[in-house]
Order: sequence, then C-alpha cells, then structure tokens
Amino acid sequence: MGIGIVVGSSSHILIVEDDEAICALLRYNLEREGYSVGAAHDGEAAIDSVTERKPDLVLLDWMLPKLSGIEVCRQLRRSPRLRDIPIIIVSAKGDEADKVRGLQMGADDYVTKPFSVAELLARIQRLLRRAQSGAAKGIIDGGAVAIDLDGHKVVRNGRSLHLGPTEFRMLRTMISHPGRVFGREELLNLVWGPDIFVEPRTVDVHIRRLRLAINADGEPDVIRTVRGAGYSYDAATFGI
Repeated sequence: MGIGIVVGSSSHILIVEDDEAICALLRYNLEREGYSVGAAHDGEAAIDSVTERKPDLVLLDWMLPKLSGIEVCRQLRRSPRLRDIPIIIVSAKGDEADKVRGLQMGADDYVTKPFSVAELLARIQRLLRRAQSGAAKGIIDGGAVAIDLDGHKVVRNGRSLHLGPTEFRMLRTMISHPGRVFGREELLNLVWGPDIFVEPRTVDVHIRRLRLAINADGEPDVIRTVRGAGYSYDAATFGI
C-alpha cells in the first residue's frame, strides 16, 4: 500500500541542539536537501519555537539547557495540537536503556552521536514520507499492516481484519509511531482518555485481543512486549 510522496522544500524541520557546530552541520545538510530549517538552543526555546510555528519534524538533543530533550518530547506528546509531530532524538546517550526511555517518552526514532549524516537524512525522509502519506490519503502504512482511517478498515497482506473499536484505536496509536514503546498508563490516556478510570491491566487484555485479530497462524507478531516498559508496533519486523 505504498504511496509516492515527495518530501523536501515544503517540509520545515526544527533543530533543537545546544552544540553550535552540530547545529550548523545539520542546518547545512538539511538546507542542501531543500528543507526549511529552524533552530533552538535550549528546551524552553524549543517549546516556544514549536508553538509559534509547528514544524513537520523535530531533531531533538537529549541534554539541553533549561529543559531536557526528554521533557520537551513529553510536553509535545501531551499537546493535542503538537502530539503528531515526528521526533528524532539525536543524543550522545547510546545505552539501550536510554534509547528505550527516549522512545517510551514519545520519540519516533533515536540516533546516537556521532552519527552518519546520510543515515540521518534517510531516517528524516522516511518519517516525513510516512506522516505526509497518511495525511494525504487517510492511510497509516505500517508495512504488512495498514489502516484506512477514512474507511475505518485494517488490512494485513491484502486480508481485511475485524477489530473492535478499542483495538482499532490502540493499533492506530501504536502504528503511527512504529518502534516507540507505549507504557500502560500512556495507552490508557491515549486510547480511553485521561478522564476514564480503567485498570492498567485492562490494556493487557486488549493487547491480547489485538494480537488475535491481526496475527494469523505463521505470521510474525507485529506487537512487541517490552518487559517492564510496555508495548510497541514492531517496525523492525518489516524494516520500516
């Protein structure tokens, strides 16, 4: 269910980085690729910049003055207007636990410093293409599984799937950010709503129902359990 989308000059990227040399390197390469680029050098300035002009993607350093990158990410994901912005954390913190935490807090991708500029550009283009294709066609393409938002349909390898409304919302939430780990409390807020009182273990019940609905015999399980952290749509299964 691939859709051809051209990304580049129409996309605005915000760099949030306090290292001036890295910021200049990123700006140069992004502008060379035709992107519009903004920059913020601390966490508070990042929030102000995003509020003033909503970017199409944010490159976010973890260790920032005034407000950490993780806190910036958390605040953006709490905002109904800003929560859909693709976020790539670019950080010197390379431990697996740090990556898991970054994704769990809401980042769509995580790149460790020092990084390959070519690889980072490829990741940016992938996230922008996915975001723009979904906005243009009402489709969220998750590799083998795709959601038609307008038709309220879910398809896997050409096979229509039948999901309950809660499972549909849960899949839509996770597939929109493949690889990102959602904790139970976060899924409760995003799927049921912050004012609905539901036991956290209810999430596990619906995850089981979702797995039964989308995973046929012999097919890879696209829902990954991260022990002690939560669940994610397993982008690695399909190389997306």
